[in-house]
Amino acid sequence: MNNSLNIDMEKDQETAFDYSKRSQWLRAAVLGAIDGLVSTASLMMGVGAVKPDFKTMILTGFAGLVAGACSMAIGEFVSVYSQYDIEVAQIKRENAGDIEKEKLPNPMHAAAASVIAFFLGAVVPLLAAAPVKTYKVRVGVIVAAVTLALVMFGWLGAVLGKAPVVKSSARVLIGGWLAMAITYGLTRLFGSLGL
Repeated sequence: MNNSLNIDMEKDQETAFDYSKRSQWLRAAVLGAIDGLVSTASLMMGVGAVKPDFKTMILTGFAGLVAGACSMAIGEFVSVYSQYDIEVAQIKRENAGDIEKEKLPNPMHAAAASVIAFFLGAVVPLLAAAPVKTYKVRVGVIVAAVTLALVMFGWLGAVLGKAPVVKSSARVLIGGWLAMAITYGLTRLFGSLGL
């Protein structure tokens, strides 16, 4: 009887937990990881479609990692700070009294989550490509590593947010594949036209 009471209490606590409170940092982290993963892999594959040189692809991926991480951190900070300002102004207009700081969005948390997640995502294609000197094998390894990471990030985001796992993972995977395919295809096309 005591065990069933503990299980019921745990279920009630889980039900009472507001998963939308996780949404701010979870959205930033998942978006950052997927963006780092897909944009870095797409840049490497796109540049590789025109210039399959090992050094060029790795340097392109590294530049994408640094530029993207900085962009994500700054963008997330500014975006969440704007949301923070709006919510504080609304509370003041409503004369709500004391502002509960812990309920307000935190720009530093969102920026940190974005930059760390972007880095973790972007490093996947770089590490996958680093030991592979043959161009076609390198592209295959990048696609395989990115595919696995996309499924994992989709799964992790769904689990942390208590969302449907298969649907979330499939959406992330298909979106990532499309981004890589479009970048590779268009860069190859422009490269063949001599642009």
